[in-house]
Amino acid sequence: MNDFLPLALYVHWPFCVSKCPYCDFNSHVRDQVDQARWRDALLADLAHEAAVLPGRRLGSIFFGGGTPSLMPPETVAALLSAAEAAWGFTKDIEITLEANPSSVEAARFANLAAAGVNRVSLGLQALDDDALAFLGRAHDVNEGLGALDVAQAVFDRVSFDLIYARPGQSLADWKAELARALAFGTEHLSLYQLTIEPGTRFATLAAKGELTIPDGDTAAELFETTQDMTRAAGLPRYEVSNHARPGAESRHNLTYWRYRDYAGIGPGAHGRRGGMATVRHKKPENWLKTVDRNRHGMQSEDVLDPRDRASEALVMGLRMREGIMVDPSWVDFAAVDRLVGHGLLTRTGDHIATTEAGILLLDSILPTIARDI
Repeated sequence: MNDFLPLALYVHWPFCVSKCPYCDFNSHVRDQVDQARWRDALLADLAHEAAVLPGRRLGSIFFGGGTPSLMPPETVAALLSAAEAAWGFTKDIEITLEANPSSVEAARFANLAAAGVNRVSLGLQALDDDALAFLGRAHDVNEGLGALDVAQAVFDRVSFDLIYARPGQSLADWKAELARALAFGTEHLSLYQLTIEPGTRFATLAAKGELTIPDGDTAAELFETTQDMTRAAGLPRYEVSNHARPGAESRHNLTYWRYRDYAGIGPGAHGRRGGMATVRHKKPENWLKTVDRNRHGMQSEDVLDPRDRASEALVMGLRMREGIMVDPSWVDFAAVDRLVGHGLLTRTGDHIATTEAGILLLDSILPTIARDI
């Protein structure tokens, strides 16, 4: 069935100006980047995916990272031109680029829009200067809001990120910060609770007892308040951490959560196509050498068995407020109905969805209801 749906393309740009202490993404700091070589390598990786996925049209493209707003607009334009030539675009294609809200990068926004980007996702992360310093961000609040003003003037669609449940952040503090964020009038917000990820500088500090994030009850209260305020403002949750005005949801990310096909190019990029999982080499230098040798950066291509595909579809689908239609052969409906009774799931026939209370316990819900098929 995926063969008849628009395809999504993810492009990973792995470079950042600095590494944030909470970040476990595939991002790297390099003194120099050979821009011409990287452009050629990304184009080669794209051509490989187009060759093995013919006859599809692209409904969304997402430039992620790293910090893709550090890409030269000429590289973005070249990739978009190659993607359109290889696959063709749907009339309403969504082309998103993640950006740091610095004045230097905001100066490139007009050129990125001219290249074809029509949606930007800004990493504001906080509306408090002390919090931004704690999070290792290079911008301050005024610079970030200046970049937001430019983005709203240049791009058709704008989203921005905030991180909450920070150490010492009170409920009143978060209410005030979120109210300010909602007043900017963007159509989409990504609101993430701070988590301590292995291998990050925050994980090292937490292990030493030098960093403590809010406990589960406090985090749940912050989450519930977030849902109340965003819903009242007309930006309800449509996924665990993502909020949008109806119709303004990220179509690219919905491809992931609805478990549809997407191609991934660039260092560490993942893809799902035709029941197959693809993974590119993660380290930028290893990916680049592999592209030089093979004309693609592939590390592995694995056919997923039905159990793995069902498990992935369940994990992704229950992140969404809309839920998922499930096959009775891989869901234990007796367990589902028990969780319905506890107010953690809803069920109508073969359709199940998580409630807001259930989202907080999603990791424990999934193994409870999934059958070993």
